[in-house]
Amino acid sequence: MLRFLRPAFPVACAVVFLLAGASASAQFGGAPTTPVHDPAALRPPAGARVAIVEFEDLECPDCANANPLLKEAAAKYNIPWVRHDFPLPFHVWSSQAAINARWFDTKSKKLGDDYRDLVFANQPSIVDLNGLQQFTQKFAQSHGVALPFAMDPQGKLQAEVKADYALGQRIGIEHTPTIWVVTNSSKGAPFVEVVDRTKLFQLIDQALAETRSETPARTAHK
Repeated sequence: MLRFLRPAFPVACAVVFLLAGASASAQFGGAPTTPVHDPAALRPPAGARVAIVEFEDLECPDCANANPLLKEAAAKYNIPWVRHDFPLPFHVWSSQAAINARWFDTKSKKLGDDYRDLVFANQPSIVDLNGLQQFTQKFAQSHGVALPFAMDPQGKLQAEVKADYALGQRIGIEHTPTIWVVTNSSKGAPFVEVVDRTKLFQLIDQALAETRSETPARTAHK
């Protein structure tokens, strides 16, 4: 888990960031690691009772570690997995990778998510922006997609990434990955942070049980 001081996005490389180890707090009965200031985004998409919400950085090693488990959980329970970009400013290629993923999203959401998953799986071999460009070109070729000369000529995709980052700042994100199981529950806390990932399935089971009588959310939250 990567922790950092919260600078404005983007920031100069000279800014010094604070790194710390993963939290050992217990999920049940223990305080969450993220102080939630604005919980508005921590709700399921329209039509879902339960979802996984994640803020991720494609260059973050612990995000890569968490990715297969989150993918498995979303498939096992057939629940939405809402992935938000939160590229840490001291990572040299994570912002561009997030922009690339959003470009592939414009072809299909599955293609964008496949790109994210493969970036995580190959993360150690992507050492800089040139390496990311070569990886992205190979990914596109293997999926029969022609890359444009400029991925984001008008900066729209970069603006979307920045909007996700700003959303994370409003919530109070302090590390990546930050993961919640969120519900449309009208009783108790509608979200719980996944501090101990070994308890992810248990948290989802609990959330599904608690929302069995709830009406699915009508309003989507990104």
